[in-house]
Amino acid sequence: MTTAQAETGRTVTTDIPARLDRLPWSRWHWTIVIGLGTVWILDGLEVTVVGNIASRLSEPGSGLPITSGEVTGLAAALYVAGACSGALFWGRLTDKWGRKKLFMITLAVYLGATALTAVAFDTWWFFLFRFLTGFGIGGEYAAINSAIDELIPKEYRGRVDLMINGSFWLGAVFGSLLSIVALDTDIFAANVGWRLTFALGAVLALVILLVRRHVPESPRWLLIHGRDGEAERIVSAIERKVEEERGEPLPRPDGEITIHQRRSVSFLEIGRTVFSDYRRRAILGFSLFIGQAFLYNAIIFGFGAILTTFFDVPSGSTGYYFAVIALGNFFGPLLLGKLFDTVGRRVMISGTYLLSGLLLFGTAWLFDQGALSAGTLTTCWCAVLFFASAGASSAYLTVSEVFPMETRAMSIAFFYAIGTAAGGISGPLLFADLTGTGKVGDTVLAFQIGAALMCLAGLAAAILAVRAERRSLEDIAEPLTAKATETAKATETAKATETAKATER
Repeated sequence: MTTAQAETGRTVTTDIPARLDRLPWSRWHWTIVIGLGTVWILDGLEVTVVGNIASRLSEPGSGLPITSGEVTGLAAALYVAGACSGALFWGRLTDKWGRKKLFMITLAVYLGATALTAVAFDTWWFFLFRFLTGFGIGGEYAAINSAIDELIPKEYRGRVDLMINGSFWLGAVFGSLLSIVALDTDIFAANVGWRLTFALGAVLALVILLVRRHVPESPRWLLIHGRDGEAERIVSAIERKVEEERGEPLPRPDGEITIHQRRSVSFLEIGRTVFSDYRRRAILGFSLFIGQAFLYNAIIFGFGAILTTFFDVPSGSTGYYFAVIALGNFFGPLLLGKLFDTVGRRVMISGTYLLSGLLLFGTAWLFDQGALSAGTLTTCWCAVLFFASAGASSAYLTVSEVFPMETRAMSIAFFYAIGTAAGGISGPLLFADLTGTGKVGDTVLAFQIGAALMCLAGLAAAILAVRAERRSLEDIAEPLTAKATETAKATETAKATETAKATER
C-alpha cells in the first residue's frame, strides 16, 4: 500500500479489495454469515408471529383490546413504517460511522423494542413498540447488507447474499411452530402465550449481539475513511487464518485501486450519484423493491386471516401452513442462489420475478374458481414463493452492489424505504380491507395486484439488470473517492503545466 499527501486528505493506492475478493471460502467466512445473517431469522420470527397471533389477540382474554384487522393492518403497517424510517435514519449513519458500530446499535434497538412489546398492556403500547421494533430492523438491512457484500469474495457474493436474506424464512418456520405452542391454551393462558413469543425474540437477539462482537469492520469502509492501517491489520489477520486452514499460501491479488480518502459524502452528492449518474440502476431498484414488498407484506401479514376466513382453519393451527410456505421460501434462495453467480444476475432476477408473478396469477384464478382448499392454496403459494423469495433477496443484493462504496448503505436504505413504503405499508392495509370483506373476488384482486407488480419488476430487470456476477464491487461501480483522485490528479497536472509555461515565459 502506498500513500501520498493531498489537500483534503491522503491519496492511497491499495490492493485490499482485490485481496478480499481472491480469498477462497473458509471457516472465517462462515463466522460472518452466522454473525450477520442470523438477524434475518429474527425478522422472519417477528413478521410470522404477528400474522399467526392476530386472531388470538382479538379474542377475549388476550390482555389487549385489539381487533384482528388492527393487528394485520395497522400494527403491520406501523412495523413496516418503522423499518422504512429506521433504514433511512441508520443508513446515513452506517455510511458515516461504519458498518460494525451500526449493526451493533440497531440490533440493540430491536432487542429492547421487542422485549417491551412482550409486556404491552394497552393497544397504543403494542403499536408504539411494533413501530420501534421495525425501526431497529430497518437499520439492520442497511448495515448488514453493506458489510456482507464488502466482506464476501466476489465469486460467492450473490449466493451468500441470497442465502442470508433467505434465512428470514428459517425464522418464519420457527415462528410458525412457536405460535402453535404459544397459542395452545392448554399450555399457556390466552394472555401469556403471545407475550412469550416476543420475549423469546429478545433473548435470541441478545445471543446474536454477543456473537456479532467478533465480526470486524469492513476494510473497504476503513480505507475510504482514512483508517487504512486498521484495514491492513484486519485483512492480514484474515489472510493468516485462511492460510493456516488451507495449509498453503494464498495466490497473489490481481489489481490495485487508488482512492482519495474522505470523512463523509454529502446528501447532494449521494443524490446526484444515484439519480443522475446511475439513473437506470435507480429505476431497477425501485421496481424490484416495490414488487416484492407489496407481494410479501400483503401475503405474509394476511395469510392467517385468509385461512381462517375462507377455509375455517382454527387460529391455533395456521402455524402449520405457515411453516410449509416458509420452507418453500427458504429453499428458493438456497437452491437457486448459485445460479445468480453462474448463469448471471439479469437472467435469474428477471426469471424469478416473472415466474412468481405468473404462478400467482394462476393461483388467483384457481382461488376464484373455488378449486382450492387450505392445503392446495398453501401448495400453490409454496411454488410462487419459491421463486419470489430468490427474487426478493436479489433486490437487496442488487442495490447493495450496483452503487458506489460511499453511498452503499444509504442506497440500500433509500430503496428499501421507498419501495417498502409503497408496497409494504399499502400492501397490508389493502389486504386487510380486501380479505376482511370475506368476498372471494376482493381477495383475488389483491392476488392479481401483487402478481402484476412482480411481472412488471421482472420486465424491468430483463432490460436494466447489471451483469454483476463474479465482478468486484469497485469494478461494478467505481468509488466516488477514486473519481476524486482522478480529478485531483488532473488538477495537479494542469497546475504543473501552467507553472512550466510560466517558467518558460
